[in-house]
Amino acid sequence: MIARRPPGLTGWVRRRSLRARLTAAAVAVVAVAISLSAVLLVVRLESALVGGIDGAARDRAERIAAAISSGRSTESLLAVDDDEVVQLLDGDGAVLASSVGPRGGRPLLTTPTGNGPEVVTQDGLALPGEEDEPHRVFTLPVSTPDGQRVVVQVGLPLDDTEESVEELTSALAIGVPAVVAVLAVLTWLLAGRALRPVEALRRQAADIPGHALDRRLAVPPSGEELARLATTFNALLGRAEGATRRQREFVADAAHEIRSPLASLRTQLEVAALHDDPSWRAQLPALTEDAQRLSRLVEDLLRLARIDARAPLARDEVDLDDILLETAARARRHTALDIDTSTVSAARVTGDRDALARVVQNLLDNALRHARTTAAVGLTATDRAVLTVTDDGPGIPADQRERVFDRFTRLDDARSRDVGGTGLGLAIVRDVVRQHGGEVSIEDAGPGARFVVRLPLTG
Repeated sequence: MIARRPPGLTGWVRRRSLRARLTAAAVAVVAVAISLSAVLLVVRLESALVGGIDGAARDRAERIAAAISSGRSTESLLAVDDDEVVQLLDGDGAVLASSVGPRGGRPLLTTPTGNGPEVVTQDGLALPGEEDEPHRVFTLPVSTPDGQRVVVQVGLPLDDTEESVEELTSALAIGVPAVVAVLAVLTWLLAGRALRPVEALRRQAADIPGHALDRRLAVPPSGEELARLATTFNALLGRAEGATRRQREFVADAAHEIRSPLASLRTQLEVAALHDDPSWRAQLPALTEDAQRLSRLVEDLLRLARIDARAPLARDEVDLDDILLETAARARRHTALDIDTSTVSAARVTGDRDALARVVQNLLDNALRHARTTAAVGLTATDRAVLTVTDDGPGIPADQRERVFDRFTRLDDARSRDVGGTGLGLAIVRDVVRQHGGEVSIEDAGPGARFVVRLPLTG
């Protein structure tokens, strides 16, 4: 048995509510930002305070150096506060003068490492009567009028700086968590208030039953995102309502169309079973016709179901002219009407050969059912493949040319003599053509009707 891994942080976060995740994200971002700002503030304050001490040490060292280079007395300049140190060293590092010790004593400040001005921090400087404390030591070499080298060193304490930094750090250590906690509470409350309309929309959506898709969500009065969300969801409900209505109409129409040939078959079979008369064989053509009509209807229903399910089509290169000529040749064997293919030229498209063959077959069957003497098929290739199927029948009124592509539609004029038709052929034509990125339309052939299919060429 394979042990399951315990859920990690990502899984735990995903199981939290949106309100909790928004609050956590906001608090985390602000906490990091405030913490970084606090660190930068402490560093900047410490740098500024140390810089001020360095400046003061430099000024005092420069005044002493100026007095030495001019030969003036430096005694008054050696008088400093108890926690400050000034010492003068000769070229060998011996003490010439010091504010805290005798001449020739041990140097208290760190020995300079170079020959130029430098500033360092000296930890644990023990002064008489003082505790060990860090000092900032500034060193400045200078020459006397007689050419002797003297090193001036000034050490200023850092205790005030450290105390200020510690006080600020302590204040921030208390203040930052307090601010983050207050922010967390405010974010939680504001997130709840902001998500309240979303919860209201959710409850409204949950209250809509599956049989009442005509109901809609209440759109908030403002034009904000929630209003657009409600509008979009209402549009989705409208599309679902329309699809459900069309599906119910389709099922009802299919049941009606199937009922007629089934009833006819059942009646004729029952009559034949009750009368033991060889003459019932004369009814076989009618039975066969009803069975064929039922078979065509079932086949069309299955094809429409595959189209509605968005079943993937083959993407092969298809010679559309071959399909037209083959379909016309088969149709000539079953009709006395003239089928004109003189305007068929070569055209290659990309798609499903069987589906495109069904388009051509349905259009030619429709033309033959309504033609008086002639049905003509044509094919040209320019920027697109243009397939035309024309009959010399009664034509289709302009206001009915879109409706004929609806499922189970039969016109109430002369074209309603749709012997053997299922009312689905043109609907299949339109859906298959659209799946191939094309379009189908109807034009006036004077007399008759011309169906025009435009498809993208290969490449």
